Amino acid sequence: MAAVIGIPHERHGEEIKACVVLAPGATLSEEELIAWCKEEMAGYKYPRLVEFFAALPTNATGKILKRELRDAGTSDAGTIA
Repeated sequence: MAAVIGIPHERHGEEIKACVVLAPGATLSEEELIAWCKEEMAGYKYPRLVEFFAALPTNATGKILKRELRDAGTSDAGTIA
C-alpha cells in the first residue's frame, strides 16, 4: 500500500514523498524504490523522499487519508535522491 503526498520544500514549494507499507515478509529499501521510480516515471514525478509505515490512516471505506499523513508531521527521515 502506498500514498504520495506533497511536503514543503524551501526552493521548489513542494517535494514528492512516498508513504509506503510493505507486504508481510517483503523487503525494500528507500534507495531501491527511488531507483525503480526513476526508471519508470518522468523526472518530475518520482518521489525524492520515502518513508515506511506499519499502516496508513484510512477511513471506513479504506480510502487513504492523505491529509492525516501531511498533518501528522511525518518525519523527513526518508531518503533524498
